[in-house]
Amino acid sequence: MIVEAFLRWAETAKTGDRAKAANALGRAYLQSSMPTEERAAAEMAMTYLLDDPSPRVRLSLAEALAHSDAAPRNVILSLAEDQPEIAGQVIISSPLFSDVDLVDLAARGTSVTRILIASRGSVSRSVSAALAEVGGEEDVLCLLENDGAAISRASLKRVAERLGDCCDVRRLLLEREDLPSDARHLLMQRVSEALSGFNLVQAAIGSQRLRHITREAGETATVTIAGAVRHEDIPELVEHLRLSGRLTPAFLMHALCSGKVDFFAATIVSLSGCDERRVRSILGNGRMHAVRALYESAGLPRDISAIFVEATLLWRNASRADAGSVLENVSSRLLQIFRRKDSVSPAATELMDMVEKLHIAEQRQSARSFASLASLAAA
Repeated sequence: MIVEAFLRWAETAKTGDRAKAANALGRAYLQSSMPTEERAAAEMAMTYLLDDPSPRVRLSLAEALAHSDAAPRNVILSLAEDQPEIAGQVIISSPLFSDVDLVDLAARGTSVTRILIASRGSVSRSVSAALAEVGGEEDVLCLLENDGAAISRASLKRVAERLGDCCDVRRLLLEREDLPSDARHLLMQRVSEALSGFNLVQAAIGSQRLRHITREAGETATVTIAGAVRHEDIPELVEHLRLSGRLTPAFLMHALCSGKVDFFAATIVSLSGCDERRVRSILGNGRMHAVRALYESAGLPRDISAIFVEATLLWRNASRADAGSVLENVSSRLLQIFRRKDSVSPAATELMDMVEKLHIAEQRQSARSFASLASLAAA
């Protein structure tokens, strides 16, 4: 009888009165001790209000129920499908949504729906994964900016793959310490591609030189990433670089000369298929012929494997001496040894050209550091 009276009254009541009644009904349902029959009647009345022609009425109902875990679930789920202003009240605040509910809403809803989900006080990994997979730039930006969102490393990588061209997404990803190294490398490539695509840069430098500079800068950045990556993440980065064709002899030499030993060893394990312990043992203590055989099993041509062997022996000595820069020590000694040889193949010559560039870059960095220290001493 209460429901029937309410329904008869709602047919003729003004919008403002219906909105007040909807809010009062919702609060009474949550805060009052009702008999079971009255409680069922109140829920039926709220269900009826879901079809009210005025958004104002439905909004008032949503405001009353949004924050409570005692609200009727069917009413909350229905309000979540309403227009954005109304749906936003419950999607952002209601504790009744399960991860399955939110994933389903993200898949079926609009960008506004996904932004609301990404803005919740707490977002689980499974919901974040759904947003990473289907969300647009604005949705994902809200997710990345939400400190209450738990985002797995796999989801971060997926965002980098899908939306790495967006500079704001790139910035937020690169600021995260938990970003996987292969995703960081992917974003570095996107930045490089964006810079090389500028007409002004192409006109100022020239397309051929720009490609050369971009390649060298990319290798340097990749070696830097490799040196900072966590040990357990190295195999993943190596596999990413292998699949993208980045494990060139020049890149491997750069990593070896720079002393990125863990990363270098992991690349040899990947390329040769040898056991990691055996690879590390040979690199650290193996004789010259064993080291050379290891490198050739990794696919390095015989005409340059000798350079890698020599670089390995030099690295051992430099690391044990612990004097100065490993890069400068190894690169300078390699140049002294192989620049004197006349019977060097074109591939070896190209490799030594790269080593010389590394040596020059290291010398320039040393000069900058010296000048900086001298300025501080004179101040």
